[in-house]
Amino acid sequence: MNILAIQNRMGIGDMVIFLPFIEAISKKFNSPVSILVKENSKALEFLEKNNYIDKILILERNNNSSHHDGIVGSFNLANDLKKYKFEKVFIFNSSLRFRLICKIAGIKKIFQYPLFQKKKQHLIKTAQSFIKKELDMDIDSKPVINLESSLIESAKKKYNIESKQINILLGIGGSGPTKRIPAHKFLNFMKMSIKKYDCKFFLATGTNQEEQNILNEILNSEFKERCIPLDKIKIKETLPIIKNCNIAVCNDSSFSHLSAALDVPTIVLLSDTPLMYGSYSPNMYPIIPDGEETVTHDSLGKEKINPEKIFKIFKEIIS
Repeated sequence: MNILAIQNRMGIGDMVIFLPFIEAISKKFNSPVSILVKENSKALEFLEKNNYIDKILILERNNNSSHHDGIVGSFNLANDLKKYKFEKVFIFNSSLRFRLICKIAGIKKIFQYPLFQKKKQHLIKTAQSFIKKELDMDIDSKPVINLESSLIESAKKKYNIESKQINILLGIGGSGPTKRIPAHKFLNFMKMSIKKYDCKFFLATGTNQEEQNILNEILNSEFKERCIPLDKIKIKETLPIIKNCNIAVCNDSSFSHLSAALDVPTIVLLSDTPLMYGSYSPNMYPIIPDGEETVTHDSLGKEKINPEKIFKIFKEIIS
């Protein structure tokens, strides 16, 4: 059966969050599912060998001149989809535009969120209700990314990852300045960790200048010999390294979602993001700013993240 799922939200995190629902469709129909996603979901990097995903199609909507933008772009997308002769489509949004595009593409069976109800939709609960309604399946929010064991072993040898050490992923980057916890917070946590344990740190971040400043501050510290930066390698190359880690401590970033989906216990530092993004998986342990009962957009709490709280949860997890 030829099935398409449309997940048009931006970023790696949202792509990871929707994996259980795409997998549910695949299981229901005993067939891999093709997905239509944005390029910045990076699906091509970490889902290309996933056994329940067939083709990964890129939605080209970056600016007004992109191939799938505007009215002409809608017809371009319909023509692109028509080539694959999809029999069913599951649309994880409330957009009339995507429904019309799928009709023009000749897809007979269209399943979609209720139209015109985008406001206040809960990211996960709406998807769960959608799959329950259309497929009568109850889906837990626990994304999983599987890797070949040979890749994990190869990374272990290449980066000299020893089981006698505590190997820690530090996700020090973030999609915005309010989400990036200052370097001194990580350094304080590292200092406490090294006093009690033999640790190695893998520093995951992007190439943004502020992220590089945080990375360099850590690499220029007394802990530099225990650190391996991952900013120069592709995301798919970081996955087996992350899988070899005992634990992750991450800002709300792509790496917090990836590490949790790789079944690595992940402490998520939430300074300016809804709590849901750091608590939807049982592998996630959220930390919010001191003095706050919850966290959301505009909490602006990165200076109130407490390294002692990070270390307390860290000890509980690895003990």
